[in-house]
Formats: sequence, C-alpha cells, structure tokens
Amino acid sequence: MRKFLVVLDDSRECLNAMRFAAMRASKTGGGVKVLSVIPPEEFNHWIGVGDIMREEARERIEVHFEVFAKWMRDRQGVDPQLVIREGQPVDEIVAQVREDSEIGVLVLGAGVDGKGPGPLVTQLTRNAGTLPIPITIVPGDLSKERLEAIT
Repeated sequence: MRKFLVVLDDSRECLNAMRFAAMRASKTGGGVKVLSVIPPEEFNHWIGVGDIMREEARERIEVHFEVFAKWMRDRQGVDPQLVIREGQPVDEIVAQVREDSEIGVLVLGAGVDGKGPGPLVTQLTRNAGTLPIPITIVPGDLSKERLEAIT
C-alpha cells in the first residue's frame, strides 16, 4: 500500500498537509504515516533531565498526533501510523523516506506568513532531485473546501 508521509510539527501549515494527506489516502486506497522529529538540542542537559524531557516531548507528540488521527479515522476512514525520530528534522525526514519503501509521497505544508514557504520546504526542495519519491507542497492557507475539491 502506498503511504503518504506527512510531518507533524507545531507549524500552522502542518494542518493542511495533514488534511491533504488523509484525503488523498482515503480517495486512493492509501495510508498515512505521520512523522514527528525531536531535535537533539532539546536534550542537551544532564542525562537524567534529558531523559525526562525526551519522554515529555514524546507524550506531547502522541497527544498532538491523536487529535489528527481521530479526525483521519472518523472523517476519512484512514488509520494513520505515528513515527517519532530524534535528530535534525531534514535528515530524519530523508532517512525515513529512504528506509520505508511503503512511502510513495512526501506531503509538506507551505507557510503563509510572507517569509517564504518554511524551512522544511526550502531545504527539502533543494534535495528533491535526490529523493526516491515526489514531494507535494500544500499551501497553508487553502480552505477545507478547496482541499476537498483538489484531492
């Protein structure tokens, strides 16, 4: 089964990327894999404190994921999978794409604040020619209705 990989982070544009991935998966019989990356700088503390912070970050991600997962299951009939990795976001996204042969499309949300599409979109599009899958970039300000029409 082809899966859409979408990145879960704290950005506003993440929402439309999630919606797009779920809608496309639903309409094409695919799946959704949600990747969240914990940057290493969050744990540059004493070992015990770093372990506690790592566990708290994982718990926050799981709660955040469950909001999207419930919507995907209830509205789109898609049961997403969560993957949590630690490292630099771009490196971990590329590693996930290369390691998981089920992933067929990387879905990213583009920022709408006028400062550009966002760091992930900027960095990953530079490397798009070396990735084994296409990247779909979803504008962060598309309405739900427009997303439904497109998908």
